[in-house]
Amino acid sequence: MLPSDPLCRVLNVDLTRRRFWVTERPDLWEDGLGGAGVAIRLLEEECPPGADPLGPENPVIFAVGPLVGLFPMASKTVAMFKSPHTGNLGESHAGGRSAVAIRMAGYGAIVLRGASPTPIYLVVDGDEVYFRDASALWGLRSSATVGRVIREQERGAGIRTIMRIGRAGERGVTYACVVTETYRHFGRLGLGAVFGSKKLKALVVSGRRSLPVADRKAYREAYDAVFQAATQSPLMQKYHELGTAMNVLPLDSIGALPTRNLRSGRFEEAEAISGENLARNYLGRRVACAHCPVACIHLAALRLPYPNDPYFYKTVMLGYDHEPIYAVGSMLGISDVAGMLQVMDETETVGLDVMSTGVVLAWATEALERGLISLKETDGLALAWGDWETYVEAVRRIVDPPNDFYRALGRGVEYAASIYGGADFALAFGGNEMPGYHTGPAAHLTYLTGARHSHLDSAGYSLDQRAAAKGEVLTPEGVAEALREEERWRQVLASLVVCFFARGVYTPEVVTRTLAAAGIERSADDLARLGAETLARKQAFKSREGFDPARLRIPRRILETPSPLGGLEEGFLRQAIAQFFEQGSG
Repeated sequence: MLPSDPLCRVLNVDLTRRRFWVTERPDLWEDGLGGAGVAIRLLEEECPPGADPLGPENPVIFAVGPLVGLFPMASKTVAMFKSPHTGNLGESHAGGRSAVAIRMAGYGAIVLRGASPTPIYLVVDGDEVYFRDASALWGLRSSATVGRVIREQERGAGIRTIMRIGRAGERGVTYACVVTETYRHFGRLGLGAVFGSKKLKALVVSGRRSLPVADRKAYREAYDAVFQAATQSPLMQKYHELGTAMNVLPLDSIGALPTRNLRSGRFEEAEAISGENLARNYLGRRVACAHCPVACIHLAALRLPYPNDPYFYKTVMLGYDHEPIYAVGSMLGISDVAGMLQVMDETETVGLDVMSTGVVLAWATEALERGLISLKETDGLALAWGDWETYVEAVRRIVDPPNDFYRALGRGVEYAASIYGGADFALAFGGNEMPGYHTGPAAHLTYLTGARHSHLDSAGYSLDQRAAAKGEVLTPEGVAEALREEERWRQVLASLVVCFFARGVYTPEVVTRTLAAAGIERSADDLARLGAETLARKQAFKSREGFDPARLRIPRRILETPSPLGGLEEGFLRQAIAQFFEQGSG
């Protein structure tokens, strides 16, 4: 690493005492490379065992990697914390401008400690840090409004990011998110609630530095190779055209699109909510994360009439992807696209993770149908599949709960089912709600065994789909080994903070070449060791905080609804879980 590279600087902020300091930690980047590798090491240091996720002792760590600002699609920031949603490892990634802004401000990581006694927002402007009063922002309904106010107050040059929370984070909903650049999120596992517990309404980071390279010619050659591979890839072109919403119809066609709380893997109105239909009739704009030539972010233009004026409309722009479409589309039986987008918009406005929100509402709908709860619990809302207007109101009540039932929904489907019953159809894995893939055993094993219980941990859905296409028979041992190897490599990508969409571009050979151009020498073997050690550290942290794979709950619903590979068997899943951890997830 070049001596003038600021990557090894850690900005430490004490929110309680409102002071800050910088430490030089080259050891972290030497061992962990960046991103997830550095963040887990800082979390081990900063988070005491048994810490209350909503207490001042729970740190928030943001970390970026050595390719940020230098190469295309190295545009993610890793946030790491103890999750209030699962009580264990919290890790969330966001794009936008956050990673570039942190690095251009002169840091490789930011550590937030303590909790402010009053609402504030934090401004990091290069070497300066300011603690601003946020009392006037606290309680504002829309996170977008917060962003607009801060943009007007904090004028300046350079690359800037604004990370902020909505009402859900303030109210401690355990799956509240942090919004950045309006259309990107630290979505899963409740970072927004941790911000809220610290009375931190927003974090603004800006910087104007430039980055050195070891060999300008080698850098240009490596950059051009990555750029060409990205822009000429058919898959990346598809991401540009349709985004991840391109998954809706293929998944539906094979019976893998979770519908009405996974009562089915097919949605009879899938065409209406497909990426193709949205692009034809609602696409208003495409945008990209910083230093990304793909522009996979798709924004729908939704025209909504003003009350009592049939000729005057406002246009709302909101981002859509496969996961939001699944969560508040097929999962809730909503085929009215404008209605689906309004549920999405309300979820976005209050600052909730849309995946958890959709799964929670789907469970509540089925619980009402089955008589486990009544209209008394729902406060008069007759939740019903496809009734988007009622779901919009339910989202509001999760954030401002009128009774204990909505307070329970604000803690996730695992908790709600533990109080009201219906665990068999409560679709949570390790406490985290189900993503939008019911492709077969490997997908669900990813949710069960992955460090974050996310479909992005080891992409088991891809393994299922390959097996279905080739007629292969999956075995517990084979699935466990494949998932373990994939998750190890994804730790490397998460340490570089390379977008996982670019995993086909950033092969081990390309990674070693780009790192060399950035002044860092790593062999393919070095990278393999890094991935294994980072995953092992994450699992060790989880074990420290009480995670036990033998106690993982497998929702019965996933065994009842056939997947493209047929019915799933609990014995197969239990055997694969045991194999995954017995062989060492690191």
